Amino acid sequence: MRFCCLSGNGRMVEANVRKRLLGVKAGVINCELNMSKPFDIELEKLTGQAGHSAAVRGPGSGRRETFFLETFGCQMNDHDSEKVAGLLLSRGYQQVETPEAASLILYNTCSIREKAAQKVFSRLGEYREKQGEGKVIGVLGCVAQQEGEDIFRRAPWVSLVCGSASYSKLPGMLAQLEAGKQRITGLDTDTDQTFETEVTRRDNPWRAYLTIIEGCDKACSYCVVPYTRGPERSRASDSILREVRQLAELGYSEVQLLGQTVNSYADPTARKMRFSELLLAVAEVQGIRRVRFTTSHPSDFTPDIVEAIEREPKICDHVHLPVQSGSTRVLRAMQRAYSRDEYLEKIAMMREASRPIGITTDIIVGFPGETESEFEETLSLLEEVQYDSMYSFKYSPRPNTPSLSMSDSIPEQEKSRRLAVLQDRQREIQERKHAGLVGTLFEVLVSGKSRRDNQWSGYTTSHRMINFASQERELLGTYVQVRVTGAGPNNLVGEHAV
Repeated sequence: MRFCCLSGNGRMVEANVRKRLLGVKAGVINCELNMSKPFDIELEKLTGQAGHSAAVRGPGSGRRETFFLETFGCQMNDHDSEKVAGLLLSRGYQQVETPEAASLILYNTCSIREKAAQKVFSRLGEYREKQGEGKVIGVLGCVAQQEGEDIFRRAPWVSLVCGSASYSKLPGMLAQLEAGKQRITGLDTDTDQTFETEVTRRDNPWRAYLTIIEGCDKACSYCVVPYTRGPERSRASDSILREVRQLAELGYSEVQLLGQTVNSYADPTARKMRFSELLLAVAEVQGIRRVRFTTSHPSDFTPDIVEAIEREPKICDHVHLPVQSGSTRVLRAMQRAYSRDEYLEKIAMMREASRPIGITTDIIVGFPGETESEFEETLSLLEEVQYDSMYSFKYSPRPNTPSLSMSDSIPEQEKSRRLAVLQDRQREIQERKHAGLVGTLFEVLVSGKSRRDNQWSGYTTSHRMINFASQERELLGTYVQVRVTGAGPNNLVGEHAV
């Protein structure tokens, strides 16, 4: 784990505590690497500055406040939690392993699927009595933005409701609660402050997330993101590149650029850097070895992006390009702004590249009005594209979305059947593709170690997971050559090619 503090003059301070990465991670959930104990560091000792601890401990408490942070959802939520944890740690809070041990309990939430939102309210119900114990309970992220102050009605013991664009204001909100205010909200969406946070606690010692575009203007009929994350706002290219250089100086070798529609990036500076140009500029930073990006939108996926992947080996040969449906009529109802044929043109563009590109996707089954023949079109798309992997979901109605008013909903049992058929078909494709990789040599960034001796894991540039054997003792964070010796539908098996 690394703790990065960006001070007013741009100087970065690091505490690298990655020596024991194999235990149970404390406090933040959904991170790739596990931590053996709670992360606890005196920022004042690193920066030589008096921290903000006194402002957050409460009057006369004389003790250090503690927090527990649980994250639901996507990589952007994971990165948002890194920002929140950094802000709290820099102000004297200590991260703990359980809600019971925390004075501050935070849930960073996702609302893309109905089940995720239900899980959040289930968690809140578990801690109905905690407010009486002097605990502060807060809801962050997309459910916070979606439900707003209605959360206070559904869960009166919640004190804080804060959307992702307001995390930079979080210390001030906590100070108001400690001063006696019962409830406080931060629900702005149209602000660039979401990009710049004073401190980011990095949960992975080798790969760093950077959000380069926030929000979405695409207005898909089923999607709640425009309401929870706000309109598209792009981060200035000079700010992005400055942070990449700082990360490289700290030893990070892989960066992943994030956005709900990452390739819709529009540089707000006079430089007007295109997304493909930004990818190349990040790859040029000394010390950076891999550049990833997710998630791309088909409408803005242009030839220059493929050309950048062909030109620069540091840009990973993997594109996540959600299609959602193989039926043009369903895509129109989803307001996806492209047809099946137009999407396949993007696929052909990647297949014709001089460098093989791994392609993954998202698919929704059971959208209102989806017929059996339209579902069969989606199955035929799988066969035509031959995706390397897929995230698949049953349609779930979300608040404030146009699809809520659509008639001809699909019964839940039928949605479940279609999802199972879709996943079985994709599993067969992955088994065939992975079997064809036996004997292939891949470069792997080692990011995990099994409890079994000599067993390691990591990802290729094309985002394939490989579990492999090696007699080496210290491989975490290194790049090694691995030869594939076996394959399953979801991962590859290999051996270290020394």
